[in-house]
Amino acid sequence: MLYRKIGEVIENHLKSGDEKILLIDGARQIGKSFIIRHICRKLYSNYIEINMEEDKLGNRIFADAKTVEDFYLSLSIRHGEKMGNAADTLVFIDEIQAYDHLLTLLKFLKEDQRFTYIASGSQLGIALKQTSSLPLGSILQRQMYPLDFEEFLLANGVGELVIENIRKNFEERREMSESLHNKLMDYFRKYLLTGGLPDAVNNFVAQQNISTMRLAQEAVYKNYSIDAAKYEQESSRRLKVQRIYDIIPSNLERTKKRIVAKEIENKVGKRMANYDDEFEYLVASGIALEVKAISTPTYPLIENSGKNLMKLYLNDVGLLTNIYYRNNPKPILDDTASINLGSVYETVVAQELKAHGFSLFYYDNKQNGEVDFLIDDTEHLSVMPLEIKSGKDYTVHSALTKFISNRHYGIKNAFVFSNERSVFVENGITYLPIYYVMCFKP
Repeated sequence: MLYRKIGEVIENHLKSGDEKILLIDGARQIGKSFIIRHICRKLYSNYIEINMEEDKLGNRIFADAKTVEDFYLSLSIRHGEKMGNAADTLVFIDEIQAYDHLLTLLKFLKEDQRFTYIASGSQLGIALKQTSSLPLGSILQRQMYPLDFEEFLLANGVGELVIENIRKNFEERREMSESLHNKLMDYFRKYLLTGGLPDAVNNFVAQQNISTMRLAQEAVYKNYSIDAAKYEQESSRRLKVQRIYDIIPSNLERTKKRIVAKEIENKVGKRMANYDDEFEYLVASGIALEVKAISTPTYPLIENSGKNLMKLYLNDVGLLTNIYYRNNPKPILDDTASINLGSVYETVVAQELKAHGFSLFYYDNKQNGEVDFLIDDTEHLSVMPLEIKSGKDYTVHSALTKFISNRHYGIKNAFVFSNERSVFVENGITYLPIYYVMCFKP
């Protein structure tokens, strides 16, 4: 079974006595239901699971369950024999966003305290915004993402001692031994192929078969695209959402990876503001990662961001390499010189940072150029620039050099990630191997 960090969050919450209902949010097919089911069956003798998407497509037993009494009656139709008490009965409401009224009902279920509850959904960010009466104070919302690189290492049998050694060397700004570096780079390149979708990782670990792994990724990518097309009832809006999602991979191959409004519908005069709702849907549903532009980098970054310039990345790097390279692993595994892996490396870093809880930004300045990522440096109340390099010229970065030389920005830490083993500081910039990004925490 795959180790997931959020499992500890779920277990600790359920053991803590906190009366709030834990709500796990995240894109489809990232393992939410599996890890919740595993933890809750271990802790409760009476485990009840209801998938509201299935109910909505089937008998619609919970469609009109708008009071606590209605909910209990609907629950008893299927699981009456398991309805014990709060100490021994947990009710897992999966895909809760299928019925908007259930999000409001969570407040009253929590107050009633008859059972212990946990809920999850794949489009909760959207559903919560559309819910007229939010259950504030009654829920504890946590975001889940595909497996990050550390979880991928553990899935492949890398022990905790190695993980601890990576963390220690990162903290002390030391390089790994050459043998460990080479092994970690081998795993990192394989992670670029598999990504963090549980089906793909399990397939890779069990079979080492890139063809069947790609089939698993292809199925998820198509499902995400279908989800994008479900947006509201307005057909023109659905098409715009799907169009934006579909152009992400090709857009990332351009020198400037930001979204261009006029290219979404091939219409001159369109502005980014015309697509605010569509962007919000893709980001809130978890299938795209948003990186906002910053021209004045001051802490905290959120105060200086806007949507006029924005990059979108797929939520999983394996989906991207499947689109680019299909069943040919050589561009990744052999580090082919003629292939530019810049968009792939940026995607995996965006995925990693987002999984660790960072809000993502990038620096955009007409005179000085672009810096790949900016994150808040909470220790120094400053901004931390990150430049991602996939090639040999990792010490060439004019935009980053200009960025840190601006005294008004007050930069304390700047980093360049590359394939190289060496860890060193030069001209105020710390150079790190790419896998050390797993050690960055807010």
